[in-house]
Amino acid sequence: RSCFWWEGAVSTEDERLLIMKTQHRLLDPLIERIRGQHTYDLPEIIAIPIIGGYGPYLNWIREETG
Repeated sequence: RSCFWWEGAVSTEDERLLIMKTQHRLLDPLIERIRGQHTYDLPEIIAIPIIGGYGPYLNWIREETG
């Protein structure tokens, strides 16, 4: 459960964390796709840069999103 301040009051909702990995050039279309299907008016959609990691895994992400 998430507890957060929304429109002047405390709100409690069932929420799930979804982590998606993609390339920067695909971020805007991904955001629009999520916004089009999400039930919230203001969904939390954030991008976190990958600054490093296991090379073969990072290559796999590049290949799958290429």
